[in-house]
Amino acid sequence: MEAETRSVEMFFFPFMGGGHQIPMTDIARVFASHGATSTIIATPSSAPQIQNSITRDQQSGLPISIHTLPADIADTDMSAGPLVDSSALLEPLRQLLLRHRPDCIVIDMFHRWASDVVHHLGIPRIVFTGSGCFSLRVHDNIRNHVAVQNLSSDHEPFVVPNLPDRIQMTRSQLPVFLRNPSSLPGGVRPMKQIEENSFGSIINSFYELEPAYADLTKKGKKAWLVGPVSLSNRTAAEKTERGKPPTIDEQECLKWLNSKKPNSVLYVSFGSLARLPPEQLKEIAYGLEASEKSFIWVVGKIRTETLDGSENWVPEGFEERMKGSGKGLVLRGWAPQLLILEHDAVGGFMTHCGWNSTLEGLSSGVPMITWPLSAEQFSNEKLVTVVLRVGVEVGSREWVFGNDVWKEVVGRERVEVAVRKLMAESEEAEGMRTRVRDIAGKARRAVEEGGTSYADAEALIQELKALRFTSQY
Repeated sequence: MEAETRSVEMFFFPFMGGGHQIPMTDIARVFASHGATSTIIATPSSAPQIQNSITRDQQSGLPISIHTLPADIADTDMSAGPLVDSSALLEPLRQLLLRHRPDCIVIDMFHRWASDVVHHLGIPRIVFTGSGCFSLRVHDNIRNHVAVQNLSSDHEPFVVPNLPDRIQMTRSQLPVFLRNPSSLPGGVRPMKQIEENSFGSIINSFYELEPAYADLTKKGKKAWLVGPVSLSNRTAAEKTERGKPPTIDEQECLKWLNSKKPNSVLYVSFGSLARLPPEQLKEIAYGLEASEKSFIWVVGKIRTETLDGSENWVPEGFEERMKGSGKGLVLRGWAPQLLILEHDAVGGFMTHCGWNSTLEGLSSGVPMITWPLSAEQFSNEKLVTVVLRVGVEVGSREWVFGNDVWKEVVGRERVEVAVRKLMAESEEAEGMRTRVRDIAGKARRAVEEGGTSYADAEALIQELKALRFTSQY
């Protein structure tokens, strides 16, 4: 009787990078709002920021908490890439699970070592990949059905087989592990092992966004679409402090936006991990200025090894001209992205197509200029521009990560053309705005009671309760 009435207990073990830690924290908050006792497993470095994200939930009585492991990895300022080794957490995690057995543990796929630990302890393991259904299907079909090594060149287009839509890609746009599996430590096998013998996967997406690809994903293995989880941040304070407290003056930013007409401002951001070289930043600056459109540009990490010490990564006088004319606002550091995207003045988003940013743009009803760089971002671009038809490609062709050499700089002319096309008062641009606003409405309905994402969260909780009475685990 107690097993029937006791609330489901879920552990969440996020990876340290912001693109994974932030959405998994939100996922834990979502399940706590459904009554599941949710514990986020943190390191001493990550715990303070996670705590900041859940304090209001705790104050309102939701069953959510943090367990801090007595081990750490280097403080990565939420910029941990997929190759960062987190195996120092293996033994502390094992000891925790020996002492306390939850109904399940949700593990980020980048903790490649964790599958064996959890499997041997007989605890249901649910995987979080950080991607949507579309990109998962694209990458799986390329891995299983395309001999990329036989293509004549890096830029020869090929059609990804067995998909509901005609999706063309090139080898230069593929993650390095699809081009060369041995490039990952231990190869691709550890990445796939965490999915094998798992109970299923939690996906930050919603059915109405990618129904055909959600069906394919659920056909292959259990999967629960519970997003967009960014919509769990409902107050201005939650949106402002999501991830990290902003290092910019959000009030100054909002005051500037309040002075602009609806849909007149382009928001430019390439996420927390990308490091653009100064020569590319200069081309972006020239293109933005030439477009004569208003913009907010959040400049993140810069590849400084080629700078001459003067930090001269924008044209001389650029910032002064933009500030003086009121055309542009250049910000450095961590910005309250949700608040900016949801502002009425923002009518476009130049993005690297990271899944969190893509989903946040869609959920805010903002069309996009797509500028993918790495990870699964080139696949996300195809979802935005080909399937959903709510974006304009800037023409990025080369997958590049971290300290990789940039083979190609996108010129100012292409930047200007893309900005003018997206921000124009044209039939094509208005069509994109209409479609993305419809998507935003569906996103909000999905997470409310009666919506598909709400139902999937409830369904997983019920399956975990039922699992208590089987001998499967």
